[in-house]
Amino acid sequence: MNLDFTRVLKDTLPLLFEGTKTTISIALISIFAGLLVGFVSCLMGISKNPVLRAISKAYVWIIRGTPMIVQAFFVFYAIPQFFPGIIPSPYVSGIVTLTLNAGAYLSEIIRGGIQAVPVGQTEAARSLGLSSFKTMIKVVLPQAFKIAIPSMVNQFIITVKDTSILSVISLNEIVNNAKKGIGMNYRFFETYIVVAIFYLVIISALMVLSNYIEKRLNNERKG
Repeated sequence: MNLDFTRVLKDTLPLLFEGTKTTISIALISIFAGLLVGFVSCLMGISKNPVLRAISKAYVWIIRGTPMIVQAFFVFYAIPQFFPGIIPSPYVSGIVTLTLNAGAYLSEIIRGGIQAVPVGQTEAARSLGLSSFKTMIKVVLPQAFKIAIPSMVNQFIITVKDTSILSVISLNEIVNNAKKGIGMNYRFFETYIVVAIFYLVIISALMVLSNYIEKRLNNERKG
């Protein structure tokens, strides 16, 4: 088998760098938006209002129970059919899909962090005269986020990898741009080796960040 990495790099490297910009930008936007959606969903899920709890549970159940590729197709193709005036671009559809997907998982991660905070912390805060709202904001949430951060970073890594699925709606991220390069030279093996390297670099950087955060948190707990 003759390998020609030189030709592949010449044809696809500009496309892959362009795709990397799209991958990183859409992942960052979706992560921050998903964090907000997940936080709101979590608060709804632990509220005393049964309607809010039901909405949160239904949202998490639907998102976690369906493949992301189906969610992407629904946002990109089905919504414009239901609302003819709305024609989302692949970029916008990708952000919406990733946001909703990450938000459901982050909702459960944050909820787990809140439940991991010792009940005595809440009782102590209430005995000092703090309201339920202030107890949640000043006592529970800061501890919950510290507990949940490692799992949240792991979800961020998954979100970055999930951007590759959005090639099915023609988003010009790494995988879709790699296909364009293959269309010029038909070098599948070499192209996907290079694509894998691109993802390994990005994900490895996030894993280093995750390990650093975990070490910092462990040191704080020990201290």
